[in-house]
Amino acid sequence: MDLRQLEVFAGVYELRSFSRTASALRLTQSTVSEHVRLLEEEVGTRLFDRLSRETVPTRAGELLYGYARQMLALRTEARQALDQFLGQVTGTLLVGASTIPGEYVLPAVIGRFRERHPRVAITLQISDTRAIVQAVLDGQVDAGVVGADPGNRGLEARPLMPDELVLVVPPGHRWNGRREVTVDELRAEPLIVREPGSGSRQALERALEAAGGSLGEMQVVAEMGSTSAIKQAIKASVGVSIMSSRAAEDECQHGLLASVKLKDLAVTRHFFVVTHASRSRSPLCRAFLDFLESPG
Repeated sequence: MDLRQLEVFAGVYELRSFSRTASALRLTQSTVSEHVRLLEEEVGTRLFDRLSRETVPTRAGELLYGYARQMLALRTEARQALDQFLGQVTGTLLVGASTIPGEYVLPAVIGRFRERHPRVAITLQISDTRAIVQAVLDGQVDAGVVGADPGNRGLEARPLMPDELVLVVPPGHRWNGRREVTVDELRAEPLIVREPGSGSRQALERALEAAGGSLGEMQVVAEMGSTSAIKQAIKASVGVSIMSSRAAEDECQHGLLASVKLKDLAVTRHFFVVTHASRSRSPLCRAFLDFLESPG
């Protein structure tokens, strides 16, 4: 099978459109149609049904897509292996990350990695831990960095670095300046939390359970889908929150927020690097993981 035809086929499959595929691959629509026609001729069956508003893969198209992606990935791996043999690291890497490592850890790491390997392009996808874990399982990203061990047999998860969660309050809050606050005091305070599926929330729930409590005992007034939104809500005195010290560091240094220790709640977690347990890693992916996990 012609790899270019498979690349075009995969594009049509993913975008569900001949015209969008042509635009994405910088081809004419007639060229895209011809590549698909020749591939259908070779396999002896239709791969797509052209409906009025959408192009839908047939069952044969569904079957072929998985193999097409494997063959295209093998082509990429071969190119990267040859580049590595010649002393070069090149290519495009797709990395997923949950909010805290994605916003506060990985950008600097990616910058340093590209200083060493300037011919590399990295796409960083940021979502919650649950979504990133699923993206790794589905092969949508090459590796992920998340705020909790997914505990999934289909994944290999390795601890990367520790992260401390602290209580964050508005600067005018009565607890600002306190050395520490107890869980009993926190129970009566309006609390803002991340959405289910967030590694920060999972770490908080585990810590509360270890202390003999639960999130249900807290006065949760809001659930928010990003740490940035929570920080804005704290500044607006909606409530207090427990978040990564990394996320609140700049605001606390400039007096926009304040952090307080929790006396009887140890909310410490690790970021984890997750990869698919059975898929082979490209030379570029291996080089990035080695760099990510190297000291300093």
